[in-house]
Amino acid sequence: MEASLLFRTMAESDLDLVLTCLSEPSVNTTTDARFLDHLAAHSYRHEWTWLAFDGDSLAGLAVWWGFPAGDRPLALDALWAAPAVADPVPMWAELIRQVPKPAEYHIFTIPESRDDPEIVLRLRAAADAGLTTFNERFRYEWTSATPLPDRSARLRFAPATDDEFADAFERVSVGSLDVATREGVARQGARAQALEDLEDYKMMPGPRELWRLAFDFSGKLVGVALPSANAGGPVVGYVAVVPEQRGHGYAADLLAETTWILAAGGATVIRADTDSTNTPMVATFERLGYRRFALRLVAS
Repeated sequence: MEASLLFRTMAESDLDLVLTCLSEPSVNTTTDARFLDHLAAHSYRHEWTWLAFDGDSLAGLAVWWGFPAGDRPLALDALWAAPAVADPVPMWAELIRQVPKPAEYHIFTIPESRDDPEIVLRLRAAADAGLTTFNERFRYEWTSATPLPDRSARLRFAPATDDEFADAFERVSVGSLDVATREGVARQGARAQALEDLEDYKMMPGPRELWRLAFDFSGKLVGVALPSANAGGPVVGYVAVVPEQRGHGYAADLLAETTWILAAGGATVIRADTDSTNTPMVATFERLGYRRFALRLVAS
């Protein structure tokens, strides 16, 4: 069927049709209301929304997300297929191929729904389109009903320039347990990945002035603590320790400081993700009172 389909980006006149598709309950992150909100915010765009037509009938839809100030889509938020499409996987794979890599597909769910057939089909399409690296990320949240963790008494936290953060990002990438970091370094090198991370974090809506580098009392760099925010509210943007300082539990100090900074700014809920395979960070979140509440599946 996919050979006869026409693939094109969304036109303004397609809006009602797209909203009708997204109003249906599904495993997709995107709903009709979210689409309108993100379209207005410029994190969804007509040119990032791909449609597949079988003649005059809409057969499939892919909705991509990117930073409002960004120049390319970064993450796939929704795949939809018309009920008449018996096997949507080839069509979805072709829709995904319309967007240049690097790109990711994110599915937000709960552990109990990990093997939902609708999720399995979408991940199969992502793999067929070349997004063959699969990662599970645990989602955590801290709320003001939980006491703040103890603040570090062994580290000094300080603001820093973009160049200093880029240098720190490059250093912490060595031996990182983070799947996305390792993938980015393998693709383009540690320095290029550090600069890309810097620009991505700067495009998040969290205040840049909250970022901190952490030093021990001898003045040696320990790591990075990035309190930030996304469209949903305050988040732990990034926490990482340089290789020579690992093994001393410093991630807890960095996470505690990040939590304190965001709480001091009025945050009553703080969310964070970490790879399920990053067992030291998983243990750190849970030890500091962050509750695991959901699962993010990522194909890249």
